[in-house]
Amino acid sequence: MAAVTEEQQDSPMRKSSDQLKEKVSQRNEGVPDDLGEQEDYGLEFLEKEESDILNSSRNVCELLEKIREETEALEEQVVTVCSSAPPKVAAALSAAVEVRCSLDELLQREQRISNKLQQHLQGTKQWMEDLGQTCNHVDFIERSMKYLKCLHHIEELSAAVQQSLMISSVWDAIKGVESMAALDCGLNQSQCSHLRDFLRKTLCFWHNIIKDRLTSDFEKVLAQLQWPIITPNQSVTPPANHQELSSQLEGLLLQLLALQTSDDLISQKASASTQGAPPGSSSTLPPAAPPLCLPIQIMLQPLTKRFRYHFYGNRQTNSIHKPEWYLTQVLKWMENSTTFMEEKIQPVFDRSEQTISAKVALCQGLVCLVQEKVASDASRMLYDDGLFCHLVEEVLQFEKDLRSHHSYPATLPALLHILLDDAFLQKWLAVERKMAVEKMDAMLSTEGAWTSQYKDISDMDELKAPECAETFMTLLQVITERYRALPSPAAQLRFFGLQKELVDDFRIRLTQVMKEESRCPLGVRYCAILNAVNYISTILRDWGDNVFFLQLQQAAVSLGQQEVLGSVEMTEVGRLASLEGSLFDGLLSLLDRLKGDMLGRLLHFLMRDTAEKAQPYCQERWLSIPSPQDQSAMSLSSSACPMMLCVRDRLLNLHQVLSVSLFQLAWQGLAEKLDNFIYQEVILSNHFSDGGAAQLQFDMTRNLFPLFGHYCRRPENFFKHVKEACIILCLKAGSAILLKDLLKRSEQETTDFEDPSPESALNELGIFCLAPCDVLILLNLKASFPGI
Repeated sequence: MAAVTEEQQDSPMRKSSDQLKEKVSQRNEGVPDDLGEQEDYGLEFLEKEESDILNSSRNVCELLEKIREETEALEEQVVTVCSSAPPKVAAALSAAVEVRCSLDELLQREQRISNKLQQHLQGTKQWMEDLGQTCNHVDFIERSMKYLKCLHHIEELSAAVQQSLMISSVWDAIKGVESMAALDCGLNQSQCSHLRDFLRKTLCFWHNIIKDRLTSDFEKVLAQLQWPIITPNQSVTPPANHQELSSQLEGLLLQLLALQTSDDLISQKASASTQGAPPGSSSTLPPAAPPLCLPIQIMLQPLTKRFRYHFYGNRQTNSIHKPEWYLTQVLKWMENSTTFMEEKIQPVFDRSEQTISAKVALCQGLVCLVQEKVASDASRMLYDDGLFCHLVEEVLQFEKDLRSHHSYPATLPALLHILLDDAFLQKWLAVERKMAVEKMDAMLSTEGAWTSQYKDISDMDELKAPECAETFMTLLQVITERYRALPSPAAQLRFFGLQKELVDDFRIRLTQVMKEESRCPLGVRYCAILNAVNYISTILRDWGDNVFFLQLQQAAVSLGQQEVLGSVEMTEVGRLASLEGSLFDGLLSLLDRLKGDMLGRLLHFLMRDTAEKAQPYCQERWLSIPSPQDQSAMSLSSSACPMMLCVRDRLLNLHQVLSVSLFQLAWQGLAEKLDNFIYQEVILSNHFSDGGAAQLQFDMTRNLFPLFGHYCRRPENFFKHVKEACIILCLKAGSAILLKDLLKRSEQETTDFEDPSPESALNELGIFCLAPCDVLILLNLKASFPGI
C-alpha cells in the first residue's frame, strides 16, 4: 500500500514536471537560442535548488503565479518611467523656454529703439544736407584760397626774379628760379593742371632768360680765352686781363651750376612729355647717360656746330667710306681740350663741391655726337660688307683710344653699345664668318702653307707649326681682340660660338688633307698636319687658363648658353662652373683624337718599314754564334745593320720635321713597339747559345739603345723586355740552374721556408718587368742546358 501511495503521490509531481518541461519547450520554439538557453538554465536551477518545491503541483502553480505578478509589476514600472521625462531634460526644457521668452522681449525692445532711431534720422536728414553743403562750400573756399595763395606766390617769385634781373642781381634771380623749381616739384602730384602749366611756363620763361643771359656772357668769356681749342698748335697766350677773365669765368660757372637744378627739371619734364622717339633718332642708340651740366653744354655748342657742318650734308668730309675722319677729329678735340678743361674748368668744379670731371663731361658730350653719326651710318652699311667691316674696325679703335688715352669710364656707354643691336650684331657675325672662311681657303692654298715661318730659327721653332696653322690661330686671336671689348657677355658668347665653329671647320679641313697624305705618313705635309693639330690644341689649352675665357666660361654657365655649352651633361656643367674644365674641352677632345690617330698611322708605318729591314736579324742563327772568348772583338751583327740604319734615319727625319712634344711621343712609341717586336720575333722565336746571347746583348746595349740615347739619358728603360731578356739569356750556367730550380719549385709550391721569393730573386738580378713564367721560358731558350 505504501509503495502504491508513493507512486500515486509521485505520479502527479512527475506529471506536473513533465508538463512544465513541455510548456518550456513550447515557449522555446521560435525564440532565439540565447533566450532558450537562459530558460533551460532556470529550469535546471529549480530542479537542483528547489527540488522540495517541485514535490507538489500546488507549489509549482503558486510559484508561477508569483512570477507572473512580479513580471507585470516590472512592466508597469518600465512603462511609467518611459512615459515621464527625466528631471535633467525637464530642467533644460524649462531653461530653454525662459531664454526664448527673454529673446522675444529683446527683439521687441530692439524694434522699438530702431523705430525711434529712424524717426530721429528722418528728422535730422535735412540738417545733414544743409551742413554738408556748408562744409563743401567751406572746403571749396579753402582750396580756392590755397590756389590763389599759390598763384600769388608764383607771381611774387616771378616779380622777384624780374626785379633781380632789372638790378642785375643774378644770384637772387637764380634763387627765385630755384624756389619755383622746388614748388613745381611739390605740385607734381596736384590735379590742378592749369596751375601746374602756368608755373611750368613761368619757370621756363625766367629760366631761359637767365640761361640766355649767362650763356651769352659765358660765351664771351670763353671766346676771349680762345675756346674752342681746335688744333694742338693753337695760340693760347693769356690776354692782358687774364685775372679778370678768370674771375668772370669762375662766377659764371658757379651761376650756371646753381641753375642746373631747374635745367634738369625742365629737361626731365620735356623728355617725359615727348611721345615716341624724336625725329632722326635711332632705336640703336645706347642707353641714356647722365645729363650734362650747363657749362659743358654751352662749351659743346661750337664743337657741335663744327661737327655738323663738316660731317653732315653734302660736304666732302661727310663720306660714308671714311668714318675715321669724324672719329679721329673727335679724338683730337678731346686731346686738345684736355689742358683747358683741367686747368680752367675743373678747379671751379672742385671749389663748388661738384663731383663732376670736366674732361669726362666734355668727352661724354662729344661721344653723344659720334653715337648719332655712327648709328645713322651703320644702318646704311648693312648691305655692304666692306663698308660695315671698315666701320666696325674704326669703332673698335675709337673705343680703345677713348678708354685708354682719355680715361673714359667704363660705366658710361660709348660706341660699342650701338653694335649690340640685333641687326648690327648679326651682320657683324656674318661678316666675321665670311671673312674667316675666305681666309682659311686662302691660307690652305698658298705655296708655303705647310712650312714653318721659323724653320731657320731653332729657338723659336719648338712647335714647328706650319704657316697655315699660325695664320689660323692669329685669325682667332684677332677675332677675340675685337669682341672682348663688348660690354655684353651674351654677345661675347655668340662670337665665341663662331670661333668654335671655325676651329671645327679647320679641323675637318686638316682631316681631309691628312687622308690624302696618309699613304706616306713620313712625308713633310703629313708631319706638318700633325704639327698643326698639336699647335692648335696647345694654344687652345693655354687659352683655357686665360682670365678672359675663364670669365666667359662663368658667364656661359650662369646664362645657360646651350649654343656654347653644347650637349654637355650636368656633371660636365658642374665642372665648368667650378672651373675644373674649360670651354675648349669638346674641341680639344676632337683634336687629341685626330692627333692620336695620326701618330698611330705614323708609328704603324715606321714599324712596318723597320720589321721588313729586321727580317734577316730575326732569322739569325743564334745557336751557331761562338762565345765571346773565341772572338777577338765583338761587332754589330751584319744582319742588324739594315734595321739599325732604318731606325737611325727615321729618328733623324722625325726629329727634323716634328715638334719637340710630338717627337718625344713618336720616339717613345717607336721604342715601345721595337721592344715588343724584338722580344717576340727575335728572342722568343729562337734558341741562344752563350755566344748568341752575348751577341744579342751587344747589339742591343751598344747599338740599338744608343740610337735613342740622343733623346734621353737612360734609353734602356724604354726597352724593358729586351733588356731583362738579355740579362736572363746571359746568366752563367750555375746561376741559371739555381734560378730555374727556384722558379719551378715556386710553381709547384714546394719551396723551402728559407728560399727567397721568386720576385725578390728576380729583382736582385735586375728583373722587374718580366713575370716568373716568362723567365722560365727564357731559361728554356738557353742552349747550354736544355734538359734542365
